[in-house]
Amino acid sequence: MKKTVCELFAGVGGFRCGLNSISTIEDASKPEKWETVWFSQWEPADKKTQWAHDCYVNRFGTCLDLDGKDTTNEDINAVEKAKIPEHTLLVGGFPCQDYSVASTLATSKGLEGKKGILWWDIRDILEAKNAPFVLLENVDRLIKSPASQRGRDFGIILACFRDLGYTVEWRVINAAEYGYQQRRRRTFIFAYRNDTKYAKKVLEEANYISMHGDEMHRHSVAKIILSNGFFATSFPVDPLDAKYVKIGELPKGIGELSESFSFTFENSGVMLDGKIYTAKTVPSYDGKQITLGDIMETGDVDKQFFIPREKLYYTSPDVTHSDETKQKLTKEERQTWQYLKGAKKICRTAANGHEYVFSEGPISLVDEYDKPARTMLTSEGSFSRTTHIVRDKQTGDIRLLTPVEMERIQGFPSDWTKECLVNGETVEMPVNKRKFMMGNALVVNLIKQMEPVLSEIVESEG
Repeated sequence: MKKTVCELFAGVGGFRCGLNSISTIEDASKPEKWETVWFSQWEPADKKTQWAHDCYVNRFGTCLDLDGKDTTNEDINAVEKAKIPEHTLLVGGFPCQDYSVASTLATSKGLEGKKGILWWDIRDILEAKNAPFVLLENVDRLIKSPASQRGRDFGIILACFRDLGYTVEWRVINAAEYGYQQRRRRTFIFAYRNDTKYAKKVLEEANYISMHGDEMHRHSVAKIILSNGFFATSFPVDPLDAKYVKIGELPKGIGELSESFSFTFENSGVMLDGKIYTAKTVPSYDGKQITLGDIMETGDVDKQFFIPREKLYYTSPDVTHSDETKQKLTKEERQTWQYLKGAKKICRTAANGHEYVFSEGPISLVDEYDKPARTMLTSEGSFSRTTHIVRDKQTGDIRLLTPVEMERIQGFPSDWTKECLVNGETVEMPVNKRKFMMGNALVVNLIKQMEPVLSEIVESEG
């Protein structure tokens, strides 16, 4: 089976970099282990320049559909799914949204979700192209959303896979817990068609086929979760007694599931023929830990990233709390990083006139070298409580992260997002856009770690 890929919601190519072990910009021009036959990247907020798409094209070139047209920068809702080239592996990091549906059909055939919900485009592509393997990434809260009906959204996704003839494994992975440079928790989904050799191999190795009854299946599926499944092979976990594997079942109809299904999914699990097996696993890793200090630039850094003292502190650097129930601060004092990241007490009035005190605790003003970076968000670099602030390695002065450091935190090559190909011309991407791209990306290192297992699976299909 050929190692061909369709990359959805491609961003600046995180899955492609991971699958092809791209560590430098020069690597992008070398022959690839996995052939990307089509990708899709469209950002509705970018009205003039599609920065992510144009960065991707600058590094990799474009792909044509089966009609010979370039539809890679169109709204995926409007793309004719049948025109997407055939592929062995479908990948993508899709947004976390409300997945509820308006239909009460017994199966997902003809099902329509809410307009603009991108999961339904993935589902339509799976129905049209029938890819043997699927690898998806999403935020960690996917398995718990929405708050009003815990697990419903993930249940809908699993039921769609069930109705299309797939088995699904999932794992919530924190990159730092496997030695990487960012504390970033994300849900990964690996689905494989039930008629693949791999599906049969996994079930046979776990003795699932020869066993009957929930309790027997609980013990056999525990092997998939803990030792011989895709994620267990790629990212080992500590042993766990099979009695801690929880069992559930998806309703037959997606509409019924949308209206009433609720389930507590744990961070690891398997879905087989509508049966859910899930357990809370603990990573097993005792290797090197990459830290923020390991990836920081050591040379001269542009002065635009340094923070003036008046923007850093409004009073003594030792102060980590402000109490405005006693004395209000000025606007200028609030526009400092010391205030933003410090603990606060503020008198507020609710819409109904009720007065209350808002409070929040302090967080570290400066991120230390000896730990992995915190989760990087799309707001990175803006005046935000979650933005990283570091001490420059050369001067010791306090500054924001550079775009190169953000790329390294996500496991991309240095300066990967520096340039784009816009209307045939090479253009530098604005710094704020580079920051957004990285806040929106995945940790490439995790895909690199999965790739050898993926390769073996696909090559064994013959």
